[in-house]
Amino acid sequence: MPFGAALQPDGGVRFALWAPAARSVALRLEARGAHSDHPMEPAGDGWHRLATDRAGAGDRYRFVIDGASTVPDPASRFQPDGVHAASAVVDPRGFDWPGDGWRGRPWEEAVIYELHVGTFTPAGTYRAAIERLDHVVALGATAIELMPLGECPGDRNWGYDGAYPFAPEQRYGTPDELKQLVAAAQARGLMVLLDVVYNHFGPEGNYLARYAPGFFTDRHQTPWGAALDFDGPGVAAVRAFFRHNALYWLEEYRLDGLRLDAVHAIRDDGPKHILAEIAEAVQALGLGRPVHLVLENDDNDARWLERGDGDRPRFYAAQWNDDVHHALHAALTGEAHSYYRDCADDPVRHLARALAEGFAFQGEYSAHRGRARGGASAHLPAAAFVNFIQNHDQIGNRPGGERIAALAPAPALRAALAILLLCPAPPLLFMGEEWGSTQPFCFFCDFDPELAEAVRQGRAREFAELFGEAKGRAAVAASDATSEATFRRSVLSWDDLDEPGHRDWLEYYRFLLDLRRRVITPRIAGARGLDWTTAGAPARALRVRWRLADGAVLGVTANLSGERRSRRRADRRWTRSNAWPSASASNCATATRSASSAWCRARRCGACATRSATAPRPTRKPGPRCGIWSNRRPSRRARPKKPRAPTSRRRSMTARGPGCCPRSSMPCAAGGTGAWAISATSAGCSKPPRVLAPRASASIRCMRCSRTSPSAPAPIRRRAAWSSTRSISIRARSRTRCIARPPTR
Repeated sequence: MPFGAALQPDGGVRFALWAPAARSVALRLEARGAHSDHPMEPAGDGWHRLATDRAGAGDRYRFVIDGASTVPDPASRFQPDGVHAASAVVDPRGFDWPGDGWRGRPWEEAVIYELHVGTFTPAGTYRAAIERLDHVVALGATAIELMPLGECPGDRNWGYDGAYPFAPEQRYGTPDELKQLVAAAQARGLMVLLDVVYNHFGPEGNYLARYAPGFFTDRHQTPWGAALDFDGPGVAAVRAFFRHNALYWLEEYRLDGLRLDAVHAIRDDGPKHILAEIAEAVQALGLGRPVHLVLENDDNDARWLERGDGDRPRFYAAQWNDDVHHALHAALTGEAHSYYRDCADDPVRHLARALAEGFAFQGEYSAHRGRARGGASAHLPAAAFVNFIQNHDQIGNRPGGERIAALAPAPALRAALAILLLCPAPPLLFMGEEWGSTQPFCFFCDFDPELAEAVRQGRAREFAELFGEAKGRAAVAASDATSEATFRRSVLSWDDLDEPGHRDWLEYYRFLLDLRRRVITPRIAGARGLDWTTAGAPARALRVRWRLADGAVLGVTANLSGERRSRRRADRRWTRSNAWPSASASNCATATRSASSAWCRARRCGACATRSATAPRPTRKPGPRCGIWSNRRPSRRARPKKPRAPTSRRRSMTARGPGCCPRSSMPCAAGGTGAWAISATSAGCSKPPRVLAPRASASIRCMRCSRTSPSAPAPIRRRAAWSSTRSISIRARSRTRCIARPPTR
């Protein structure tokens, strides 16, 4: 790395600073309260360098600019005493890494657990975080994502006000202790991702403007401060600074990936965008393990997610999918302020499109932004989008830091979580949500008094506009982001795990993630959306299907309306919203309804989306193209009604077939806790599988043979997915066998 302090093979240290506006630069070495200055040699293009044997690992140093002001190293690897104090020389090879057994994990296995080191545990350190990694593993997560660690001003901060992007936050521990956290996570099979900020520097503690004003530009603007100059004249050093920062975290700390914050605020009109330059540099590393780059991009710019040969990412593996979050949040809470108003008119329809195609906005007009937003994304794989129901941004940027569990009814939230965790897209969880925590997580910072007052006033104005009386509710008092009490309220309370209600939520998350690991994850690679439909106007229910890697079809059917709905009635109101073009298959495994919302006479193959005109009337017999079952029932008029007593219960319809039948040699495999049953369509089945709605009971019923699992306390009485409020059904279809297994308790 050409910046900062680097230990040399001969035992000395090479110091380098890019200071094009400085007439002279000297190195000041500090030891035991004394200091000595050493002039640095100009090296052209604004660089100043010095190699000396008077410094070593652990020594403190600063740079003296024009003989007047002293500044820390902007590429400091450690700031032991904060942003305004001296930097420390760090030996990057001083940590004894464990054996080289870690080879990473493929992106399709990602289940991301986002955490803030300072509030994840009461101690708020790297060492304390290690003690909770077993909980993350038992949950079913496969990766932890650390909120930014660059040194920030004060005693507490979210991490997005970093002034030193190369220096891990000293309040959490030393660089070696951070490496211990990375090694401990990887030893448990967890990938480690880091959130990095390349769109601005924090408002306090950064001195670059004094000697390197070329880092910043007035041509572009950001909401958080001066924009970085990536496309002006003579900015090679600026681009190299951030390019090497990405490589630094991946090489020296052996991280498995980076999440680039708010890249829509990175403006670069040069011949090669800085995002492309960073991605190409990372791909050229050759670390011998997968490295995953993820974006946050409000512009929904799909070009950074394009795939190349072998369906490998050309630039970035995935992007945080705000559209899924906004639609889910609006559907669950009814909120329509700020960015939620873009989908508040029909949130379920926006959700269905985002689940199947990636973005809900693919060039459509955004009322919140006042412009068109997004690009075509339907051709991208599901793994290119990270879905979530909450994260640090969506929680912390509320007046009281409310989590979704405090805003949405529990039945609706359970249905939404099933959608999130059983869809092919990698899910992201925020620390504490796995036990249904209602504890607030607020934005917090610690600035000097003048800047702190500006932050308080700015957030009060913002919240009054978004959550005030103009929105039809009483004014909401914003928490004081600069108060230590606000920070203390945000520290995660692990004692909540002992409460019965929270334990139930944790079991629900574990069950869904275990099901995802066994059934869905092995089929995710290359999975793409197949089609999506909605029912109602505005939409109350949705169906989304994906074609998985092995040709199976994964489907989700959800009712988020809060109303009791008859499945038979709902089926008549489905509106075909979109269908993916797909190559025809000679042995299609599924079938779907035709485009018409009424009972028309044509059939459509679910794999090739081709109509069949050979059948004048639909029947339950196998369709001529699919060979499994036809897509519609016969007309009710053609079926004589059978008399039944008013008190009699409706007989449950079953679909018998190989692999899940009392007459089959293969044992029944469908079932699960939490009143879930997931079955599969096998070749030769005469009827489509039915799936249980989630209910309070914990019984398990096979939907092929109608047998109840011997481990279940009692059978579930209601079996139709649309017969219960806030119900959800997930269908996983395969040509060969039932693919669900009961979770182990």
